[in-house]
Amino acid sequence: MSAVRYASTRRIRAQWTKVPEITVYFWVVKLLTTAMGEATSDYLVYHINQYLAVFLGAFGFLLALFLQFSVRKYVPWVYWLLVTMVAIFGTMVADAIHIVLGVPYYASTTAFAIILAVVFISWGKAEGTLSIHSIYTRRREMFYWAAVLATFAMGTTCGDMTATTLHLGYFASGVMFIVLFLAPFVCRRLFGLNEVFAFWFSYVMTRPLGASFADWFGVEKAYGGLGFGRGAVSIVTTILIVLLVGYLTATNKDTKGRIASDL
Repeated sequence: MSAVRYASTRRIRAQWTKVPEITVYFWVVKLLTTAMGEATSDYLVYHINQYLAVFLGAFGFLLALFLQFSVRKYVPWVYWLLVTMVAIFGTMVADAIHIVLGVPYYASTTAFAIILAVVFISWGKAEGTLSIHSIYTRRREMFYWAAVLATFAMGTTCGDMTATTLHLGYFASGVMFIVLFLAPFVCRRLFGLNEVFAFWFSYVMTRPLGASFADWFGVEKAYGGLGFGRGAVSIVTTILIVLLVGYLTATNKDTKGRIASDL
């Protein structure tokens, strides 16, 4: 393939990529969605009928999933709506497995880690890459969102396990996950850690990191939180998400430089 044809093919593929560029904006919005999902899920479950809350979460997730698969390229509000609904509904499912079914957090964390590994292995064998900037076919998009679902589920149970089962508390858990979230960036710079592995490791860590601090801000002081309330945390994080996604839509900050990316 000639250099001109190769460059043209990359431009076409980049144009139809269904995910944003990995910039600081990506990580900020991602962390906000994890915090918002944790707070919103807990608020709905405790303030309205639990079955209705789960139904609304499932409906919102399926609607957002339909919208994401309906568009032909990355659309910021559609993409982040689905990520947000995964955070909300995924939290509900993970909590139900523990509270309703009585499955210990360490067991559910292990199970979701195995599921995530299966997704990655299947994705790698089928497509030859786990790069999120190769998401320009329907099958790769399906693998991508399966991985996102698994990372949210695993991250949720892992965060709950450290905060409650291991008795670290919400703040200490959050600090620990900050270190784990940043570690791949440091290892990438100092030791040349594989870029794709570094991304997915940090991606998994965003879930317990955001959720731990959401719980710390929202949970009552008697349970180790600051007592601002889950509703307040949900509202504040939702406003911040809307503002940032609106900014990204207006400026295209998360789509520039896509061709040059190696991830």
